[in-house]
Amino acid sequence: MTTDAPISLPRRRPRIAVGAAVLILALATVGCASTKDSYAGIAEGQQRQAAEAAALSKESANIDTQATYLGLVDQMQQEGLWFASLAHIDALEQRWGVTPETTRTRAEALRHSGQPQASETAYKRLMGTRLEAAGYRGLGLLAGERGDFPDAVRLLKEAQRRTPTDALLLSDLGYANLRAGQFSDARLPLMQALQLRPDNAQAQANLALYFEVTQQPDQARAFMDASKLSPATRSAVQDTARQLMATAPTSRAQAQEPPPGNGTPAAAEISTADAAEPLSLKASRSTSLSSTRSTPRGTP
Repeated sequence: MTTDAPISLPRRRPRIAVGAAVLILALATVGCASTKDSYAGIAEGQQRQAAEAAALSKESANIDTQATYLGLVDQMQQEGLWFASLAHIDALEQRWGVTPETTRTRAEALRHSGQPQASETAYKRLMGTRLEAAGYRGLGLLAGERGDFPDAVRLLKEAQRRTPTDALLLSDLGYANLRAGQFSDARLPLMQALQLRPDNAQAQANLALYFEVTQQPDQARAFMDASKLSPATRSAVQDTARQLMATAPTSRAQAQEPPPGNGTPAAAEISTADAAEPLSLKASRSTSLSSTRSTPRGTP
């Protein structure tokens, strides 16, 4: 629900991510800068992305295999060049035809470029293909973005059934459960996510959020200390917990959950660098092109 979730995020509409506190702080900082400085920053970012896109486009001229071109598109998307990647997906499909891999990359690019309806259509075309899990994953993320967390849970569960060891998908699912008010259901996928990827900041922050909403403040504090989460991430976790407990009062009966495992993991087990949006539902690496083609974990 690759998001870096970990299925973290002013409210024009409900959001799938709860890293808004960090984002608002960043925006406030930018707002204090001069207009000239702001435009300079924007121009610099645009120039950098244009240069990256140009370099990748030049590289594409010498590509002679579909797999290599797919790798180039995946690289563009990892760099956040979603609009540019759409152009290259068009070129790729014109040359080699439509495949589940190109459909998945198109769906991802459409979702990240603010075209949810077209993205949904593309994700649905993955149903019945070897990338069906990526289709359910994307549909779950779209459901979360429009604030329908119960549907996000349902769809992410379908994805998880097909890729049960995807740690970030499990983290997304646990987070979607929390946002849906299903606090007790969040415990298993969040603990699985942390043990599969103990160094992932998204999984750590989502588990800390679980401790907060289930009224285990001491456990939450000890866990965040062990995970070395930043003050900004801690604040985002606590603010989101207060919001969830205020908007899901019927779930408070589930709040007293036993501490998972045998206590808080030691700091040595959780070396990490905080992510900018640790609680967001982001596509995990398992849905990226490099992982869905052929991996020891299996192909969705």
